[in-house]
Amino acid sequence: MIDSQQATEALADIDDMVRRVRQSRIYDLASQLMVMWGVLVFAGYLVTWLVPSYAAIAWIAVYIIGIAGWGAISPINQVRLGVRSFDLKFLYAFAMIIIFGVFLCIFAHFGPRQLSTFWPIYFMLFYSIVGLWFGYAFIVIGFAVSALTVVGYFYAGNAFDLWMAFVNGGGLILGGLWMRRS
Repeated sequence: MIDSQQATEALADIDDMVRRVRQSRIYDLASQLMVMWGVLVFAGYLVTWLVPSYAAIAWIAVYIIGIAGWGAISPINQVRLGVRSFDLKFLYAFAMIIIFGVFLCIFAHFGPRQLSTFWPIYFMLFYSIVGLWFGYAFIVIGFAVSALTVVGYFYAGNAFDLWMAFVNGGGLILGGLWMRRS
C-alpha cells in the first residue's frame, strides 16, 4: 500500500519527467531551427562583408529561405515529435517582430553598421524572453550573442560584418548544437 507522502513524491517525479521531456522536445526543435538560421545568417553577413552592394538582396533571401525552411521543418517535426513549430500565428508573430523592427530602424535613422548591430540584439531579446518559459539555454545564447555584438560594434572595425557572421551566425549554430545535447 502506498501512503499519501509516497503518492505525492511519485506525482512530483512524474511532473518532473514531463517537464524534462517537454523541454527536450522544445530544445530539439529549437536546435534545428537555430542551426538553419545560423547558416543563413552567416551567409547573409558574409555576403554583406564581401559584396556590400548585394547586402539587401542577400538579407531578403535569408528571410525568405529561412521562413520557407521553417515551414518545411514543421511538418517533419510534427510527425516525428508531435510538436507543430509553424502555423499562421507564428508567421504573424514573426511578421509583427519584423515590422516593428523596421519601424524602429526608420525612426532611428540607423546607418549600415547600426543596422547590423540592431537586428541581432533585437532578435536575441526575443530568444532571451522565450528562455524565461522554455529553458535557460535561450537566455545564455541571447545574452552571449548580444554582448559579443556590442563588443564587435566598438572593436571590430571594418571587419564588423565578418565578426557578425561568426558571432551571430556561428553563435546560432553553436547554440543549436549545444541545445541538441541538452
